[in-house]
Amino acid sequence: MNTVTENVKFKVADQSLAEEGRLLIDWAESRMPVLMSLREKFAKTQPLKGQRITGCLHVTKETAVLIRTLKAAGAEVAWSGCNPLSTHDAVAAALSQEDIGIFAWYGQNTEEFYWSIDRTLDFKPTLTLDDGADLIFRVHAEHPNLFEGIIGGSEETTTGVHRLRAMADDGKLMYPVIAVNDAETKWDFDNVYGTGQSSLDGILRATSVLLAGKNFVTAGYGHCGKGCAMRAKGMGANVITTEIKPTAALKATLEGVQVMTMDEAAKVGDVFITTTGMKDVIVKRHFESMKDGAIVCNTGHYDCELNLEDLAELTVNKREMRDNCIEHTLADGRRIYVLAEGRLVNLAAAEGHPSEVMDMSFANQFQAMMMLAEKGKDLERGVHELPEELDQEIAKIKLDSMGLDLDELTPDQIAYATDYSQGT
Repeated sequence: MNTVTENVKFKVADQSLAEEGRLLIDWAESRMPVLMSLREKFAKTQPLKGQRITGCLHVTKETAVLIRTLKAAGAEVAWSGCNPLSTHDAVAAALSQEDIGIFAWYGQNTEEFYWSIDRTLDFKPTLTLDDGADLIFRVHAEHPNLFEGIIGGSEETTTGVHRLRAMADDGKLMYPVIAVNDAETKWDFDNVYGTGQSSLDGILRATSVLLAGKNFVTAGYGHCGKGCAMRAKGMGANVITTEIKPTAALKATLEGVQVMTMDEAAKVGDVFITTTGMKDVIVKRHFESMKDGAIVCNTGHYDCELNLEDLAELTVNKREMRDNCIEHTLADGRRIYVLAEGRLVNLAAAEGHPSEVMDMSFANQFQAMMMLAEKGKDLERGVHELPEELDQEIAKIKLDSMGLDLDELTPDQIAYATDYSQGT
């Protein structure tokens, strides 16, 4: 950690990158009208004044727009990255000069990752904001003394929400958490359109391969897998998916995607991307049957979906071919290329989701902080949903920014929708 700039209030890689970071943040702000409208609205009344928000979420230009909006609404903010390879150092540098307790830099090791989370917790948060629940887990495991001061938290991802619900079911979640991921304006847009576009962006930046004509395998056909499949298909790839859920496999089939087991897909795939959030999706026997030149990557939350220890056992030679692209040569001469060390390819090898889609996701995070600041003390411990009306409000603001209008039901139509007295 001696190579980074250290200060009692922040720690980043290189403060000289701040101007570059400011330009990136300004660009994102020009593409995030929902969050900017919320900033303008609440900067006057500052409903988050007195709140100390600690966040653990990818440090990107879009996250910086959220952080600035939380500050504009009156909050004090401390932040760390939720993935060792997703921090944009220029953005972190810019935030370090805006009175943000930022502890993040690209390429952290495990010790540095948790050190950074611990430093944000030194701020004694009243609210926590998470992507993957590492911050919440850290509070529960190492800082239970903070429970008394924490009103509540929020969680951004499918994986994090699943684990927090399991934690709540066991009676071990000690404060209320808003499942931001479950808002429709998050999961049905961010997870599909954001993950699809940004993951393919990461693959192309790391490899520059032609996707047209390739056999493109998505492990999982949930929202993220579907998004990747949609974009790969649009670029001319032959899309294959693997699934454990019958209804998801059926949807894929009816949408023109070939369904196979991973054992079958491993033999024919050219590009593989895991989207499940589950460990050991691609393991030794799959690597053993892959084609020479197969490309493997992950866009699920954690790096455990690809069992790279298994691949290491098979590897006789390893070299870095280009940024975020490692060639593994096996004993028989076949080569397998792993992107972004098995971490999130869309963030480690590209810039993450486009600003336009994160606009809605982070508007939900902002609304979650507002809801907790106002009502969190009255919520029971456990996982809670954002109200439907907030979801629709965010979607309406987004439509307005695009110049799109909606029809409205007449009073007669509203009455008809609930009238059961006359049958059909």
